[in-house]
Amino acid sequence: MNQNWKISRRTMLRGTGAALALPLLDVMKNEALFGKETVAPPMRMISLFMPNGVNPATWDVQGEGADYQISESLEPLSGLRKHVSILSNLDNTGAGGHVGATSGFLSGIKMKNGVLGISMDQLIAQHLGHKTRFPSIVLGTEPPRQGGAGPGLPIAYANTVSWASPNSRISPEINPQVAFDRLFRTGANAEEEARELQSVVDLVLADAKRLKNRASKNDGHKIEEYLSSVRSVEKQIDSTLNPPAREWIPPTTPELIRPPAGIPVRRDEHVRMMMDLLILALQTDTTRVGTFMLAHGFSRCNFGFMGLKGDHHTISHHKNQDDWLTEYTAVTKYYVSQYAYLMQRLQQIDEGDSNLLDNSIVLFGSGLKDGNGHVRSNLPILLGGHGAGTLNPGRHIKFAAGTVLPDLHLSLIQRFGVDIDTWADSSHTLANL
Repeated sequence: MNQNWKISRRTMLRGTGAALALPLLDVMKNEALFGKETVAPPMRMISLFMPNGVNPATWDVQGEGADYQISESLEPLSGLRKHVSILSNLDNTGAGGHVGATSGFLSGIKMKNGVLGISMDQLIAQHLGHKTRFPSIVLGTEPPRQGGAGPGLPIAYANTVSWASPNSRISPEINPQVAFDRLFRTGANAEEEARELQSVVDLVLADAKRLKNRASKNDGHKIEEYLSSVRSVEKQIDSTLNPPAREWIPPTTPELIRPPAGIPVRRDEHVRMMMDLLILALQTDTTRVGTFMLAHGFSRCNFGFMGLKGDHHTISHHKNQDDWLTEYTAVTKYYVSQYAYLMQRLQQIDEGDSNLLDNSIVLFGSGLKDGNGHVRSNLPILLGGHGAGTLNPGRHIKFAAGTVLPDLHLSLIQRFGVDIDTWADSSHTLANL
């Protein structure tokens, strides 16, 4: 039989400066005839951060295992019970307050003199990043902030949960159109811009390295953080000019709609737009690691679109006043509903014999349990998805008192094939996930 009409699953759909994989077509199904083996869908790591903690009275669930009674704050997950586990008794080992709780959410490390450690998402990204155009995507909704939040803990360190190295923070992208263009713009213009930027980066690296040799130890840390950011740009340039060979082609092709310029005025529209970009990046295998800060770690976001009066940080210090506790629960429930939306969308994306939710690990939570008093024990943590068969969701899992968040980090890191036995201060993994 003549197979000249067959086309490869690596065939790309190109046009208007963007490129996407074609869906799985009949003309691709017999690739085994050409010596190509079917490749299973990859596993993705998704992390969602919610600031300022929760109202424990409306978060905590009753019962353990699959027969738990869902709480008020978790009601948006009612239809997704079999796809998510509620994890209790995990403690944050990072520094105290909103800033330390934020920086420790994916690192599990207590910051000292502005030095932290690589975060879980970025370690996984380093391990998987050569397989996709971008090692990871880090998104947010609030601009960076400055100012003090206690000795040695400037608010700037609550701008992100993602750290590429002990000295290098990754600033979340908050502009939908900029995020879209970084992820999906291709073609001659993109390559030309990348080559121009490459020459600038080469000059910057050379000058920064010379300066570092003469700098003080403190300035050396700042320069190293800067260099790490520049190296990240280098990798993005290289991925534009020399995209990695694709080992797996997504069987579905989403519609690419470029977001309008600027940042939406309404907070709910902004959050949804960034969430949809995150889903697009994962569905198209543009990246396999996505982190979304639903808000800044010291967030003072107003939720007037929900009819609430206070800002989130203020109401998190509720002093047990009923009206603030009611608003506190409403904000938490809103963020949980965004998590539910993500899970539902992932479940709808076909990946052959499975869906994107089947092949993802979806972490959600806050670095504080209760903002009133900066409580860091028994964190509000959800773990969704099936992790390509490595997770058994659908339960309330109550760990022994004193179990630490880095135990969870290490357990998830190892599921991605990263060969480490310790993480932060932990050398223990959680068997019952």
